[in-house]
Amino acid sequence: MAAAPEPGEPGKGKPFRLLGILDVENIPCARDSVLYGSLGSVVAGLGHFLLTSRIRRSCDVGVGGFIVVTLGCWFHCRYNYAKLRIQERIAREGIKNKILYESTHLDPERKLTATEQSKT
Repeated sequence: MAAAPEPGEPGKGKPFRLLGILDVENIPCARDSVLYGSLGSVVAGLGHFLLTSRIRRSCDVGVGGFIVVTLGCWFHCRYNYAKLRIQERIAREGIKNKILYESTHLDPERKLTATEQSKT
């Protein structure tokens, strides 16, 4: 039995594109945003229909619910994704500096002895 293909691997078939432009498999946050948006659409449209029994207006509310929930989830997820990328970059630079300055006179964790303190 073959293992499931990893997302984003080239040559594993055509990626799923929503409306021909949005590659939901490779774009971070796209899949979750579309799924939550469709759920929000169903909830908003069905809830409005159960309250008012107006079909056309309920469809309009469903479409509006899709747009609002999709954009809300998209911006929330992208904000968290960008924040995570910044934290990763800061950690990577810290590790690089730790490796670069370890055991040198520029190492902030190195304790200065009495002879070294008198030289500076």
